This record gives sequence, C-alpha cells and structure tokens, in this order.
Amino acid sequence: MIDSSNIKFVIVGHVDHGKSTLIGRLLYDTNSLPADKIEEIRKTSKDLGRETEFAYLLDHLEEERRQGITIDTTQVFFKTNKRHYVIIDAPGHVEFVKNMITGASQAEAAVLIIDVKEGVKEQTKRHAYILSLLGLNQVIVTLNKMDLRDFREERFNEVKKQVQEFLNSINVEPTFYIPICAIKGDNVVEKSKNMNWYKGPTFAESLDTLKNRESAEDKALIFPIQDIYKINDKRIAVGKVETGIIRKAQALKVLPSGQITKVRSIEKFQHNVNTGYAGESIGITTCDPVFLARGNVICEPENEPVLTDVFKANIFWMSKKHLRKAEKIVLKCATQETSCKVEEISKRINSSSLQVLEENSDSLKNLEIGEVRIKTKNPISIKKFSEVEALGRFTLVQDEDICAGGIITNYV
Repeated sequence: MIDSSNIKFVIVGHVDHGKSTLIGRLLYDTNSLPADKIEEIRKTSKDLGRETEFAYLLDHLEEERRQGITIDTTQVFFKTNKRHYVIIDAPGHVEFVKNMITGASQAEAAVLIIDVKEGVKEQTKRHAYILSLLGLNQVIVTLNKMDLRDFREERFNEVKKQVQEFLNSINVEPTFYIPICAIKGDNVVEKSKNMNWYKGPTFAESLDTLKNRESAEDKALIFPIQDIYKINDKRIAVGKVETGIIRKAQALKVLPSGQITKVRSIEKFQHNVNTGYAGESIGITTCDPVFLARGNVICEPENEPVLTDVFKANIFWMSKKHLRKAEKIVLKCATQETSCKVEEISKRINSSSLQVLEENSDSLKNLEIGEVRIKTKNPISIKKFSEVEALGRFTLVQDEDICAGGIITNYV
C-alpha cells in the first residue's frame, strides 16, 4: 500500500554529473511517464544514434514550457511502491541561496550527485555547502557514471573517501553512498548485476527510508501575537498560529514574561470556536488579566521555544552600505522586534561562487553571505530554521530599510 504522504527532495551537483539523466531514469523505471512520452524518448534517442537519452526528457519538458504549454517544470512527480515523491528543481546556486534565506526552499531531503570519473569539483563543494547552510540532515550521495570506471569498487571507495572528507568538514553526514549508472539504470531502481560487490540499497530504496518533516500541527504550539484589539469589554490578542493547536481552556505561557494563563475564548471572524490550528489567523482572550502585547509569543508551558539574547545565524546582506561588526541594527523575527549587533562574522562568503572570502571578518559587503553570531538587546523567542521556520528566520533593518535576511542555525 502506498503511503499517502509525499517527500520533497532536491538533487544538486556539478553540471554534467548526471542530474537530468538520473531524474529521467527514475521517471522511466518507476513507470511515472505516459506511454507516448516513453516512445518519444526512444524514437528521438534512436534518431540521434544514442542509447535511450533520459536527460532529453527534461529538456523536452522545458521546451514545451517555453512554447507556452502549461507544465510544471519546477517540480517533478513520481512514485515508488511505498510513497509519492516530488523532486524540486534546484536553480542556479545564487537563486538557491536566496530561496534558502527567504524560506522558500521546501526540500525535506537532498541528493548530491557526483561523477566518479571527475570526482569532487568546485560546484560539487558549493552545492554541498548550500545543504550545510540549509541544515538539511537527510542527504544521500550518488556516485554516478560507474560504467566509465568499469564498475570498479576501488574507484567507488576512492571517490567516496574524497567526498566524505569534504562533507565532514562542513558537518554534512549522508545516510547512504550509492554507486549508480543512471544512463543504464544500475542501482537506480533495479539492483546492478555489474556491481555485485555493493550490498546496500538501490537509489529508489534509499529514498523510501527518508522521513517526512513533522507537520506544523504536530509540533508544539507557537502563536506570536501580532496585535491587541479592544472590542467592548474584551481585549483580543490576534495573530497566526505558526505551529501546533490551541484549544479553549488550554494552559498557556507568555514569552518573554513567563506569565501563565488559560484560554477563555478563541475567535475567528467574530465567531467563537473551540480550536485554532496551525496556519490559521485567530484571536484569543485569556482567563486572567495578563499583559499581552505585539511581539509576545504564546506557547505551551514546559514545551516552549528557546528564550535567548545570543544565537548563531547565516545572513544574506543586501545593502550597499557595509555591515560593520558591533554596529547597532534592528532585528525582526515573527512579530518580535529588538535592536541587536553582530558580535562575530566567522565567515564572509561570496553568494555567487560560495567561496569563503575571509574568516573572522569585521564586515559584510553587498550580496555577501555571513556566518555570524548575533547579540540582541532583549531576549527573544527563537527556534532553529530547520525546526520552526517562523521563529527561525528574521530580517535586519537599518533606517527603515530591510538590509538582510537570515536563518537561525544554532543556539549559543
């Protein structure tokens, strides 16, 4: 029985290391293509005098899109016997970094593809570094084009060691290293007869081990207060339930004050209801006359976000005016707002090449990425971006202009 949930993953790697071919082969071998499309691939490949050219499939879909035919080329869908999958197209690395900063990347896992003939290249390192920045902890490495090295175990181990050394240096720990030949289908969906020395799962089997990201409703309650409305004799705290579920008569904790209270009522569109769910904009009243204001975060007692004034983050600087270390700046996270300063810039990174320009820098320039430590004037409620996006991303503001976006990577 197929799991009704789906997993979204992204495939990254150096150009020409076989991403398109792997995607095409996956669609082909999992019968996720219409019969006429399969026949078209065969015919076109034969006319070109080549083996079945799976990369042509994605090129053809892109051509259809350019001609105005409605087709989604940013997400590719297929299924195994276990569940459905969505492959998110990873654009050029500059756009991918911007997506990361804004929280638009929805991948729950990543696949890093490497050509065993060429080994680890600069773009391989850049893309792998992006995975580290994203905090993706489900990573599968596929070592492709094993046919060009006669399917030899020695070459697989040699490249695997090379990849492991680099990934260890950026704190990425893959679940599997899988030798494949995407063009021929070896170890993609079917076990390879050419690599009997490999005893691990096929690529499709490794995907079936991936775990879904916990749904927003299943997480602990986080309800940042956006505003307070006074209607008749009621003070209604309004906002969006970011995670969890809020119920009438439920015990609540208010951060940063630490006050404890209970829900008297939950209101949606002037109607009283008993429950508010993640993603819904609601208003609440409390049983006690506690002080509530914009920027407060309501949560469950004993199950709350981290309240701190120091954390580590990755920021994308977007102002022509340089960011100077220890300079006063305004930080906004959810509905929270406080002044802060960047205490440390441990790495200054080129956002186009992802080359580390300087370690322990004193400043960041326009369109550079910084791995930083931030100190806020007042404690704020935060989570890692990988745990709760709403409390894990923030903006930095100077003179009323947004000059940076960032994601929280760790607590200090």
